[in-house]
Amino acid sequence: MAVPKKRTSKSRKRMRRSHHALRAPGLSVCPVCGASKLPHRVCAECGTYRGRQVVEVQKEDEL
Repeated sequence: MAVPKKRTSKSRKRMRRSHHALRAPGLSVCPVCGASKLPHRVCAECGTYRGRQVVEVQKEDEL
């Protein structure tokens, strides 16, 4: 079994892990209602996608 000859320095370890950071998801604005949403997905607020009503959304009052 292979064993490292030298200890990995903090600098080298951190350089290797530099790509492990989390990024915030890229949000876009719904053109119908103006709410923020993920791109290429149905708007959760109004239920539209590419200008068409796709999903019927219930308001909190109707529940």
